[in-house]
Amino acid sequence: MTAAPDSAAGLPADARGDIPAGARTGKRWYFEDFYPGQQIDLGERTVTEAEILAFAHAFDPQSFHVDAEAAQASPYGGLIASGWHTCSMMMRMVVDGLLNAADGMGSPGLDGVRWLQPVRAGDTLRVHYLTRQVKASSSKPDRGVVWSTWTATNQHGVQVCKVDGIGLYGRRPAKEN
Repeated sequence: MTAAPDSAAGLPADARGDIPAGARTGKRWYFEDFYPGQQIDLGERTVTEAEILAFAHAFDPQSFHVDAEAAQASPYGGLIASGWHTCSMMMRMVVDGLLNAADGMGSPGLDGVRWLQPVRAGDTLRVHYLTRQVKASSSKPDRGVVWSTWTATNQHGVQVCKVDGIGLYGRRPAKEN
């Protein structure tokens, strides 16, 4: 399923209409709603210099994240967002666009993170979620595991970050089958 882009930041998946058939009436995403090859567009957001600076000052105060003058002399030629800030923005979009409407049970971690290109103030990031693999738990029948790739692209269609994640999702209760 490829979701249509939404123009409202933070619009949950069920409000966007990008949820599996049968789950469109306020029901939640369950493990059974995910399938390999599934693509979900989680919308877009524009990055500001103020948030780049705020995040970097708090969590990653390297000169090319916090000092515009020093950043000009860096290999990046200007101020860039921390990679962790980029991941945090992506996470927010995954939460707003999918997880808030899902029976999520957390994550055992990530398989990988790649920062492919710098993110700068004024960039508009779009995040796509691809379901790579699903597996029902054999030891815990109330859940399943979903392996996914989240890709952020900028306004030029250039990939800037990729995250390979693992999520645990509850199985659909019998009364909803």
